[in-house]
Amino acid sequence: MNVEPVSVLALILGAVAGSAISVAYLLPRGRREAASRFLIGMVTGVVFGPPAGLMLADHLDLDQTLSALELALMGSASASLSAWWALGVLSRFADGLFRGGGARPWSKR
Repeated sequence: MNVEPVSVLALILGAVAGSAISVAYLLPRGRREAASRFLIGMVTGVVFGPPAGLMLADHLDLDQTLSALELALMGSASASLSAWWALGVLSRFADGLFRGGGARPWSKR
């Protein structure tokens, strides 16, 4: 694996790209949801971009062919894009768990 310094600009560009695709792919209900989705994607892309890029490159066997800049960009965009989807799954799970039809899912009906 490459151990080169990662450019912060690559992380930010990847996070912006992933957030923009996430907002465009599934249109938000309003400005507030769009802003929160974009910011969540940005933070997730910047924080989890390098590890996600390394994991993807290892899984796809690209770690020797891509530079550290490309790995950071790829990881940042993918982490940013998938952040909102993961939060959506957790939100639906929590809604079903805590706001079910009156009975708790773990109790006998």
